[in-house]
Amino acid sequence: MDSESEYKHLFPIAIEVESGKKYLWCGCGKSKTQPLCDRNDCGNQCVSYVAELNEEIYFCNCKQTKNPPFCDGTHSKLLLEIVKHRKEQANHQKDCLNDRSGIKEKDC
Repeated sequence: MDSESEYKHLFPIAIEVESGKKYLWCGCGKSKTQPLCDRNDCGNQCVSYVAELNEEIYFCNCKQTKNPPFCDGTHSKLLLEIVKHRKEQANHQKDCLNDRSGIKEKDC
């Protein structure tokens, strides 16, 4: 999986909304039309939004926003956690390659 498609779900999606039109934001992540909902079984995870203006809105796509359906930047924290975790994994692998003595194979 390339890095662009691997992290695509962590970035907001800009949508040109129309004044007075209703949009249903998917909070469960199961919709095939992300970030908007195309399902009937989402329950309270689906958030209704009626546009007040014709404008571009950034809808949350990571599903961790504290202000649904809008992006609040939470995805940046998620990306930092992923980078930190991958760096720790890489350092662990490097340590395993540099010093195999005393390290059990299953630890690497």
